[in-house]
Formats: sequence, structure tokens, C-alpha cells
Amino acid sequence: MTIKQLALAIGLASLIAVAAPLRSATQILDQVVAIVDDDIIMASELRERISTLSESIKARGMKAPPEDELIRETLDRLILESIQLQMGQRVGVRISDAQLNSAMQRVAAQNRMTLDEFREALERSGQSYPAMREQIRREMIIQRVQGGNVNQRIQITDQEVDNYLATEDGQKMAQPEYHVLHALLAVSPGASASETRAAEAHVEQLLARIRAGESFTEVIGSSTGKYTFSGGDLGWRKRDDLPSLFADVAPGLAQGETSDPVRSDSGFHLVYMEAKRGGEQVIGQTKVRHILVKPSEIMTDDQARELTAELRSRAESGEDFGDLAREYSEDIGSAQEGGELGWTSPGQMVPEFEKTMKATAIDQVSEPFRTQFGWHILQVEGRRQQDMTSEAIRSQAMNYLHDRKYQEELDAWLRQIRDEAFVDIK
Repeated sequence: MTIKQLALAIGLASLIAVAAPLRSATQILDQVVAIVDDDIIMASELRERISTLSESIKARGMKAPPEDELIRETLDRLILESIQLQMGQRVGVRISDAQLNSAMQRVAAQNRMTLDEFREALERSGQSYPAMREQIRREMIIQRVQGGNVNQRIQITDQEVDNYLATEDGQKMAQPEYHVLHALLAVSPGASASETRAAEAHVEQLLARIRAGESFTEVIGSSTGKYTFSGGDLGWRKRDDLPSLFADVAPGLAQGETSDPVRSDSGFHLVYMEAKRGGEQVIGQTKVRHILVKPSEIMTDDQARELTAELRSRAESGEDFGDLAREYSEDIGSAQEGGELGWTSPGQMVPEFEKTMKATAIDQVSEPFRTQFGWHILQVEGRRQQDMTSEAIRSQAMNYLHDRKYQEELDAWLRQIRDEAFVDIK
């Protein structure tokens, strides 16, 4: 440890030793512990963060690091946070109240609480709900700053994707995954023939109820006594990861389908296919073009709606939709192409656009409809079924490689911004 680090550790340790300002009658004078570009970090902020970290470490049953190390690491973390928050402020990153409220609700849900219950739990533990909101707001800003700066550092070539897909792990990625539920009615190896037949008949009766529309889990759960089932949710698994007994059964089941009873030395098994994903992916695509009219200071929302209605009438009367789009559409990306958006896949457009496009027949022009961008009319030019299996697999591989590179690039970027920042530790 350097003399400066030792002095810092001793000085801050003394501050922290008299921490707990809410529980002490002695008033503690605050002081600056670090200057970070245009921001400062106060001793009170450091004490509060160390207290929070210490409580978290204690709650997890972990051994706390030495005090000087905890002080140093916490201060370094606060310095990095300050740098990133200032970067976010300079580029105008903002978190709306609605976004923050949604984040708080997700945090509460992760703790299996409503938002009100979560607030009460915080207050009972002596924590401030407004302070928690502010901390989450800071974290959301930091995440946006990190994502915007780190993602642009990550480049993944087609060759990297090809190389990964050629590996054993990459080849597994192309395999479909199955979400399987399993139920076993155990039959003793020493059971008589009549006992075995009775157990099999009981399983067949339950299977008939399931195939008639009753819930798999409810039917299995209703069987009690000597006919109590074991098993449960096997989760998402590829075929090679399924128990060998089910590997040939599960892939042939449709989603929501239950297998015939499978006999083993343990008894009678039922396999239920909860869901499937991956594998062959054929999706419905729509070829569409549109005209967008945006309300503005010189055009009210009603006037924009009236103009789109007029343009629809003109298109319906025989005027070329593409010519109208080139003249009137305010979608810069498509206007010069006659409003063409090309072949679109489900989920690619905003919900209002998706709904209208789905309800519009081929060669027809829709009624005017509103999205967050303004007023639209659209024309459906065609529909098709497209095999997107290869594209989906490559996209999945790209995401995997991106995630694998992200932490490495994030660490490098954090070191860079730390080195470039002005930091004066008092």
C-alpha cells in the first residue's frame, strides 16, 4: 500500500468509525473525499454506501473484506459512477417518472412484493424509499451510458459467427429446445400383475381427462393416496439434455400435448410438452408501404388526420400510392421509395401499425390510424411464409458472442474513462 493509500484508508476509516449519524448524538461534520471532474464525493456519501454494502455482505452470510480494502473499492466505485453520470448529463440522458416507476415495480416483483409492500419493507428496515428511487435512477442512467459506449466498441464478423456455429456449442444452438413437464406414478418392482394393471388403468383415466381439456398439473395434482405422482418441471432442455427415457418421446409432441404412458422399471410416466422454441422457424411476413403525416406547430392533430383521410380517398380513387407517399409522407426513410417498408416480420412494427396491417387485405388501403409517430395510412402489397431458421440461428449466435465480449469491452472502457478523468482524492 502506498503512503497516499495508507493515509486515505486511515483518514476515511476514522470517518466511518464514527458513522451511523442517525444513531449518534454527536454531529459529524461532512467533508469532501474526492473531486471527480466537475463533481465531488462527500464523506457522508461514502459512509452511506459502505454501510449499505456491509449490510448486503452480512445478509448473504459472506465474510467482509478488510476495512481499508472496502473503503478503497467503494470509493473507486463512486468515482466511476460519478464519471458516468456526468457523461450521461452531458449527452442528455433522462429517466422519466414512468420509466422509473416501472423499474421500481420490477424490483418489488423480484422480491415477491407489491410496490406498496416493498416501500413498507424498506421503511421498516430503516431505508429511505426516495433514496432507493434515486439510486435506481442513477443505475438506469449508468446502464444507458455503458450500453451506448460499449456496444459501439463490439464488432462481430460473419467469420466469427461461422466459426462459432462450427463448434460443438454452436451446433447445439441450432437444436430446438423443449419445456417439458414430467409425472411418474411409481410401481414397485415386486408389485403383482393385478396391481400393475390397476396402476396403468389409473394413468390411462387421468390421461383421458387431460386430453379432454383439463390442466395437466391439476389432474396430476388431484391424484393422491397410493396413486400420488412424483416428478415436476424439467425446464427448458435440448434433446440431448433430456433423460434418455424421454429423448425419443418429447420431440414428437406438439405444444400442449401429453404422451402415451411410458413404462419403465420405476413405474408409469407421462410427459407433457409445455412449450417449444428454436429449431425450424417459419414466420408469416407482410409486404407493406405507408404514408406518415406528423402533427406540428403548423398542423394540428385533427388536420393531420384529415390529410391522411384525404390521401386515402385519392389512393382509393386510383392515384398511385407511391406517388402520394413521395409527395406527402414525412417518413424520411421510406418516402423517396414510395413509402415502401419491404417485408416485415411479426413484432417489427409498433403495436398500432401491426394491428392495422394484420386487419388490412392485400391491395387495400387502410383507414387512417394513429401511432406515436403521427397519422398513417398503409397498403398491404403481399403476404408470405418465410423460413427464417438460418437467420434466427445466426442472430442467436451473434447475441451470444456479443454478450461474451461485452464484459471484456466494458472493463476496458471503464479503465479508459477512469484514466482520462480528473480525479483528486483528498
